[in-house]
Amino acid sequence: MDFRSSDTITGPRSEDVLPTTATAAVKVVIVGGFGVGKTTMVGSVSEIRPLTTEETMTQAGVGVDDNVGVESKTATTVAMDFGRISLSDELILYLFGTPGQERFWFLWNGLFEGALGAVVLIDTRRLQVSFDVIGRLEERGVPFVVAVNTFPDAPHHPVEALRSALDLPDEVPMIDCDARLRASSRDVLMTLMRYLHRLAVPLA
Repeated sequence: MDFRSSDTITGPRSEDVLPTTATAAVKVVIVGGFGVGKTTMVGSVSEIRPLTTEETMTQAGVGVDDNVGVESKTATTVAMDFGRISLSDELILYLFGTPGQERFWFLWNGLFEGALGAVVLIDTRRLQVSFDVIGRLEERGVPFVVAVNTFPDAPHHPVEALRSALDLPDEVPMIDCDARLRASSRDVLMTLMRYLHRLAVPLA
């Protein structure tokens, strides 16, 4: 077989190779309803080229997927998003973004295997799509924080009002973010890490 230079497999890019100093890794899942920005968050914060499984939306989803408020969305995650971020020279965080449509929620079982916690990304324009997501996490006993993705045209609500609407316990952290910005997404992940540490080492 005639292999041309463009067909040569060269392996991962140097920036994608796991650092040699890494000694431990943890897994976090980013969840939320359809179109809340999960793929965007993974892509903005990942230090490697993220793996995505986005497919063009077709007529098959009409009447099945709830796209009210995000009618202009043309692609959707059908399996998962994957990224990686170094929290320190030794500690690596693996990010898994879940599909938002309810018909793909069966994939959550595998994605949550071994996860330390989760980020629930919400859109205040469509708060109702977050109710079942939070309920599923509570049923599984998965610790989570809530990140309010600040879309330009999204209404702003007081934290107390959002907590009440989501029936969120006072101890669960809630933070505003812009999923498009690396620094903002990283702040969300650090909030989750601090919360998990607080749960593991309760105050005396």
